[in-house]
Amino acid sequence: MRYFIQLSYKGTPFVGWQIQPNGVSVQALLEEGLQIMLKEPISLVGCGRTDAGVNAYRFFAHFDTDLTIDDQNYPFLISKLNSWLPPEIAVAKIFLVPDDLHARFSAIERTYCYYVDTQKDPFTTDRAYRVYKSLNLEMMNQAAQILLKTSDFTSFSKLHTQVNNNLCSVTYAQWEQIENQLLFRITANRFLRNMVRSIVGTLLMVGEGKIDLEQFQAIIDAKDRSKAGKSVPGHALFLENVRYDMI
Repeated sequence: MRYFIQLSYKGTPFVGWQIQPNGVSVQALLEEGLQIMLKEPISLVGCGRTDAGVNAYRFFAHFDTDLTIDDQNYPFLISKLNSWLPPEIAVAKIFLVPDDLHARFSAIERTYCYYVDTQKDPFTTDRAYRVYKSLNLEMMNQAAQILLKTSDFTSFSKLHTQVNNNLCSVTYAQWEQIENQLLFRITANRFLRNMVRSIVGTLLMVGEGKIDLEQFQAIIDAKDRSKAGKSVPGHALFLENVRYDMI
């Protein structure tokens, strides 16, 4: 039987979702907790791979087991897991799904948010990226709309990743201002490693007047990561949602 887990986490203490040899990951802790609770080896498959420091409001993973977890035991298992896990990880739901529903491959779209502070704010330093220059929000949104007409995102992808192609379909990309903070939200069928952070870094160059819309398009057309802007820090990036047809 296959079960889905819905969770959220603050990424600051972790090397990312995926198990890695150089530090503690969200996956490793969650697998360990499930193995203690269920008393059998558990292997989790996540809906994606968030980098070190990146946060998730709504993340999904699945695992397979011969055990039956009935409706009455869900609250007990969730409570026990949350008591065992560190404060930065919270499990919201565990539920039975069809055996062919895959946390990663069955997802039809994902949405990320990136937070930018335009003024010093002691309450958001750990979850927003501080900028010191004035930004042209209108130009940044005009550049963001170019992403909706783009299919190849090689210029915004981390080099030497193990993917078959760099093709993505972006359906939404928009900046909005909320008091002294800017929020960038982007939705696509898939994301490449480091893609959102490098897009944000390049859009900020547009906002600062360092490049114009033609140059932004030229960066995309070059299919060369070195042409794009720097990757902004991961602590201000949040996986906001993952959408499936069946849940």
